[in-house]
Amino acid sequence: MKTLTTSAHIEPDTKTRVTAFAADGGRFSEPFISLRIGGDLVEIALIARPGTSAALRALATAALEAAGLLDTMTADTSEVQG
Repeated sequence: MKTLTTSAHIEPDTKTRVTAFAADGGRFSEPFISLRIGGDLVEIALIARPGTSAALRALATAALEAAGLLDTMTADTSEVQG
């Protein structure tokens, strides 16, 4: 990954979009995927080129792990409050 550090809060209405761009022999010399994550004020675009599918799968795995941890944290909090 190229170097950039940023943060944004994921909200319940956060949208994701995947767009495929085929190589066209001109502007796009090779195919790539754009993975956009965002809302009204902030949008993050990740560009994935051929050979990066393992990194995308690792990102998806980490996102699933984070969601599971968040679910566990929320369940623990609701049990304590309830």
